[in-house]
Amino acid sequence: MVQAWFMMEGWSGDQREEHHKQPPEYVDLDTLYKLSLVEYFKVNELDPLNDKILTSIKNERGYTYEDEITVCKERLLNYESKLKSFFEEHLHTDEEIRLVLEGSGYFDVRDINDKWIRIKVVPGDLLIIPKGIYHRFTLDTNNFIRAKRFFVGEPIWTPYNRPADNMDCRKEYLSLITSC
Repeated sequence: MVQAWFMMEGWSGDQREEHHKQPPEYVDLDTLYKLSLVEYFKVNELDPLNDKILTSIKNERGYTYEDEITVCKERLLNYESKLKSFFEEHLHTDEEIRLVLEGSGYFDVRDINDKWIRIKVVPGDLLIIPKGIYHRFTLDTNNFIRAKRFFVGEPIWTPYNRPADNMDCRKEYLSLITSC
């Protein structure tokens, strides 16, 4: 099962470390959704692309385009700058859907109270990050992840770094999260 926790305030050091509060404060899936609208699904890690849950989600949400990304020093062009840009706090105008095939990493999302929740992802984890939420990604100390990315229509890659509070997607997100 996925692990999520509140991050330590004002941490410093390697972004690839866990950065737990002391004592650790874990977040269960229901709380994660209530505080952020982030959705999590576990699919068959041995055959994720033929998993019934994934097939159902793709059909229900109309995902028509998918690709794959490998994030590691040996396989990602401009690795250092890409990793730095992934870790910049940003939002997107569309939801972000990632299915981990190999490796591991962290998605950090801002909750309704503007606190960071760190979500560890491993093979078989499918994460849906809503449009308009501030978030970021980093590898963990294993320095490797391979994931599928899903989109409705053509992929939109544009990250909007914080502050982007005047964007419609941000206003829609805040309206949704406060009405839950």
